[in-house]
Amino acid sequence: MANKEIPYKIYLEESELPRQWYNVRADMKNKPAPLLNPKTLQPCTLEELSAVFCTELARQELDDTTPYIDIPDEIIDFYKMYRPAPLTRAYCLEKALGTPAKIYYKFEGNNTSGSHKLNSAIAQAYYAKKQGLKGVTTETGAGQWGTALSMACAYLGLDCKVFMVKCSYEQKPFRREVMRTYGANVTPSPSMLTEVGRKINEQFPGTNGSLGCAISEAVEAASNLEGYRYVLGSVLSQVLLHQTVIGLEAQAAFRKYDEKPDIIIGCAGGGSNLGGLISPFMGEKLRGEADYEFIAVEPSSCPSLTRGIYAYDYCDTGAVCPLQKMYTLGSTFMPASSHAGGLRYHGMSSVLSQLYDDGLMTARSVKQTEVFEAAQQFARVEGILPAPESSHAIKVAIDEALKCKETGEEKTILFGLTGTGYFDMYAYQKFNDGVMGDYIPTDEEIKEAIDRMPKI
Repeated sequence: MANKEIPYKIYLEESELPRQWYNVRADMKNKPAPLLNPKTLQPCTLEELSAVFCTELARQELDDTTPYIDIPDEIIDFYKMYRPAPLTRAYCLEKALGTPAKIYYKFEGNNTSGSHKLNSAIAQAYYAKKQGLKGVTTETGAGQWGTALSMACAYLGLDCKVFMVKCSYEQKPFRREVMRTYGANVTPSPSMLTEVGRKINEQFPGTNGSLGCAISEAVEAASNLEGYRYVLGSVLSQVLLHQTVIGLEAQAAFRKYDEKPDIIIGCAGGGSNLGGLISPFMGEKLRGEADYEFIAVEPSSCPSLTRGIYAYDYCDTGAVCPLQKMYTLGSTFMPASSHAGGLRYHGMSSVLSQLYDDGLMTARSVKQTEVFEAAQQFARVEGILPAPESSHAIKVAIDEALKCKETGEEKTILFGLTGTGYFDMYAYQKFNDGVMGDYIPTDEEIKEAIDRMPKI
């Protein structure tokens, strides 16, 4: 079909909203390694995980054989407020680049929380409410997850306690205030409110915190509060499962115009957006139905896939969570205070780690200033101010489009635009003032954290 016949935005009908989540683990020949109990070092049981997570979410976490899991009607009704989300053809960016490539992006920022995180937040809050809990605790980096969860909890009448990475708490006060507006209690992490927070502050005086720190505090808080469970916005298999509405909608939108992407790109922190976008397409590849190139893009300041090791490690700095086999920089690695706070996690989803280790996807790390250059270019021609996290994918999408310009190849590129950057103006100010820097950890810094990892 000729390019001119493809609209700028491809919309699905409400009736085409996915009714099931897709579990890519069911089609993986090499399954992700099991989570391990930190005390016994044996695979976690449903009973053990249910002490931390809602029981139904624990079941989803352990299920690596069921390919499709029904989405409850109550969650679908909530999704209808902002889904299906459009698949947009970036005609203006293509023109600006002078590329023969076709560029599409799946935009997930068209909701009050401003990002894709709401897809899993409402699911996790729903299962907590159904279990009869009083509330939930969680961590947040840049604040998108905390914002989404506070919104979902307000909708369902649940209490929400958020531990926000300290540097993001200070850099992004407006996102913090959105959480508080929805009724959440927001604490900068590491704090002095938990035992693990006090230990981290003692071990790393003056630290800006990390997602690993905030996770430890949130888990401890949940364990000390009757009627509460911990919920997580990325990394876990259950989160990637919920986020597959992104990829399923993208698949359906492409099919409307008999199109398919050649390259699929997503930013990568813990893996929720990337996994949600690529999983349905990866399923086709695993089943031998189609072939795609998948690219994970991470910050050079926290390069777990490109410079980490594939091993069992704690999911949190305080070593209270289960151990997961993943690409990791070590749970004690303290990343620089980059403005892409949602990507400042020391490890990667076990699902994506296994796919990467099997050679089914590649990874690249990019510098912060390069990312904001790409964000600015995109904003000026496409009219959306992207989140710093999303802009990592934009950077590599532009790189791939320019390669097509050099070779004359007419490839189709899809990337995930995970959310908007309107609460990230402090970061944009630093870039516009020319005072934004790039920090790349040394081999010695990474080795020091890796050397502290458990020997399993």
